[in-house]
Amino acid sequence: MSIEYEFSQRLMRLREKKQVAARTMSMDIGLNPGYIHDIECGKSLPSLPIFLKICNYLEITPGAFLETETENPAEIAQLVVLLKQLDENQLAHLTALIQDLTAVHKTAK
Repeated sequence: MSIEYEFSQRLMRLREKKQVAARTMSMDIGLNPGYIHDIECGKSLPSLPIFLKICNYLEITPGAFLETETENPAEIAQLVVLLKQLDENQLAHLTALIQDLTAVHKTAK
């Protein structure tokens, strides 16, 4: 798959997850109404400043946008903010809980 295709599909998935129309997103960012649609259709790619505006609108970092294995980058970013507020003991308990949850999930497959 081409980079352009992967970029357009990632943008579409993240935009749909936010439950916003392409036209609305374009206009909210201050672009022409068809801009996001054109990216999603593979007609164009955004400039770096526009890419940063898109990421800001989606409430994710550019790195999270480009990390295609993560389907919920905004939620993960929120968790990281909360995790940074925990002390060492709380982190240890949470780590154990997550390990238990992922172990159960793996055995259920």
